[in-house]
Amino acid sequence: MKVTVENLSSVKKVLHIEVPQAVVTRELDSAYAELKKTAKIKGFRPGKAPRSVLERMYRKDVHADVVSKLIQVGFMEALKENDLKLIGAPKVDPPELDETKDYAFDATVEVRPEIADINYKGLELTRSTYAVSDEEIDLQIKMLQRKLAQHKKVEENRPLRADDVAVIDYEGFKDGQPFEATQRTENFVVKIGEGRVVKDLEEGLVGMKVGEDKEIEATFPDDYFSKDLAGVKITFKAHLNEIREEVLPEIDDALAKTLGDQFESLDDLKNRIRENLQSGYDKRVEQELNEQVFNHLLEQTSFEVPESMIDSELQHILNDAEQSFSQSNKSFEDVGISREMLAEQYKPVAEKQVRRHLILSKLIDQEKFELSDEELEQGLQEMAKGYRQPVEHLKAFYKQDPDSLAFFKHTLLEKKALKVIIDSGAVKEVAPEKKGTEADNS
Repeated sequence: MKVTVENLSSVKKVLHIEVPQAVVTRELDSAYAELKKTAKIKGFRPGKAPRSVLERMYRKDVHADVVSKLIQVGFMEALKENDLKLIGAPKVDPPELDETKDYAFDATVEVRPEIADINYKGLELTRSTYAVSDEEIDLQIKMLQRKLAQHKKVEENRPLRADDVAVIDYEGFKDGQPFEATQRTENFVVKIGEGRVVKDLEEGLVGMKVGEDKEIEATFPDDYFSKDLAGVKITFKAHLNEIREEVLPEIDDALAKTLGDQFESLDDLKNRIRENLQSGYDKRVEQELNEQVFNHLLEQTSFEVPESMIDSELQHILNDAEQSFSQSNKSFEDVGISREMLAEQYKPVAEKQVRRHLILSKLIDQEKFELSDEELEQGLQEMAKGYRQPVEHLKAFYKQDPDSLAFFKHTLLEKKALKVIIDSGAVKEVAPEKKGTEADNS
């Protein structure tokens, strides 16, 4: 078999493959011999039909089967002969088979890039020293207090004020006609000042009294999430049914106990909040260090990335975004974007992510990192904790899905590689530039 490799780039090649005519003949003979055993042809006993009859009746199907086999065998031998590490599936446009000639075909393939050994030791890194403050804990407590607030009906005949809760009926009109995107809604609850409704409507409600009707002109922002309303001017007809006041519970042991049996006192709650916030900061530190590591490694490495790997990563990003929208009962179209628009925006992100994975894979091979049974067990325990399910369920899943288990193991190896890089780096501790809350303690 003759194979010629044409390099379109360092990661994209065309394999020109020629299968000898003798092999073509052998495969055709084999195919017709097998067909002869099973073919049911009128006028002939099973296994007795001559080849000429088989060729006349089944030539097209036999040629298709033989071509498929020739391509498969020829392609695998070509990969082995040239030691090519294939990425994705080859692209082949099979030519027709001529029984009297060699069978020649081209296969366009992408291969893993060759990356030079990476010097990862001694990288200059900074570690931010985040610490949870009492003010952050107090802020979280106040957020919980607001979530546990009760709404008490206002009995006095007074106007609606800022921070009140309004219960309204409303309907939106455009150019004097009912507008589908703002259909009539009854007993809609809105807290003034929270920004749940368009600003003009919210401000127009202030000052109304129970039982009052009012027309309110409102213009939606040009960047409003719903394209049907972006930049649209609507006349709302609103009726105020009820005014409620927000009554906050006392911040004390009783408040803590309402959040679960694990809290016997306010101090218990504060300690849990501190732990969660610190855990969030620890994750931020890890992400910051990882980002610094990748920036260093990306600077010292140069290689082409297979387009198929970028596209695969991009599809994962888009699918995750689509799923996130669907969980909010929205689609890309609802917010005026398309999959194509997002693909263009996130393609550089996908390429960078692929580069990171390729660099880590190179380091894993370069340093011969391996995963111990203890490290795998710890990884499974952490994942089970994150998913809040027994670790036995995860083990059962991975036992039935070896490919997913291999992917999970590689993810753990990537984390191990990053830890080795950071541990071998010159890490300087610095005060964070700006500190923010990292945990939601609901």
